[in-house]
Amino acid sequence: MGILKTLALVCVFAAIGVGFVFLRGYVKKVTAVPEKRGLLELLGPPVWLNGPLKDKIYDAATANGEDLKLDEDAAQSIQQNIETMVAWVADVKVQTTHESILISARWRKPLGLVEQGSQSCYVDAELVVLDFVPMSGLPIVKIAGLPSTKFPRPGETWQREDLTAAVDILDRLDQMDKLVAAGKPLLYEIDRIDVSNFDGREDAKAPHIVLYTTDDTKIIWGAEVGKWQRYLEATDEEKLARLYGYYKEYGSLLGAVKYINLRDLQDNIHLPIDKD
Repeated sequence: MGILKTLALVCVFAAIGVGFVFLRGYVKKVTAVPEKRGLLELLGPPVWLNGPLKDKIYDAATANGEDLKLDEDAAQSIQQNIETMVAWVADVKVQTTHESILISARWRKPLGLVEQGSQSCYVDAELVVLDFVPMSGLPIVKIAGLPSTKFPRPGETWQREDLTAAVDILDRLDQMDKLVAAGKPLLYEIDRIDVSNFDGREDAKAPHIVLYTTDDTKIIWGAEVGKWQRYLEATDEEKLARLYGYYKEYGSLLGAVKYINLRDLQDNIHLPIDKD
């Protein structure tokens, strides 16, 4: 009986020892990623960069158990991982110092959101597809009216004329916001841009492109950028000037009018009609 008790104690202590070995390995595995990420430093990130997007960069950098050593081989491997796995950045460069791994890149800013069923993605000014990441710090406008189609993969360019027309307008609004409305960007009041009648494909006499504010005020843009003369509309520059002139005068696009007409060759761009 004494021998059996001794063997039992030996087994218990052996099991405890094995448990500590596994626990040590688990703790090491759990803490490895945060420790590795501490070596990574993003240079000049945009102000709208959020936690989920930053995690995508770090996850790509440490993909496949990448050993983040402070040497040139690790830098090249990390750069390749990010270029391959993260569509949100371009022109990626990774360098190492004696204490950190520096990551610089050109960031792709999403302008439009495309939703079809359970699918959703962003597009930037160059029509590059970006996988969906919740972004609360940017005025991203929904692009409505696109025929159902398969989404390109993140990082690919989505070439189609109606999408290009929508993004061209959104890009011009984004540039105008930077120039004349940086403190209160107009785009935050735009909910969606509708290209369902692009090039008059549904109704030749109806406006080709229409924007809607967050309270459904209708902004009649008209033809795609560069085609105003074909339909005897105001120029693209006049449309922008009228819209931002109205925005500056009234302080908002919301609540005051039923619609804002930008395409007509006339000075009066809005109709103060009661929405009811």
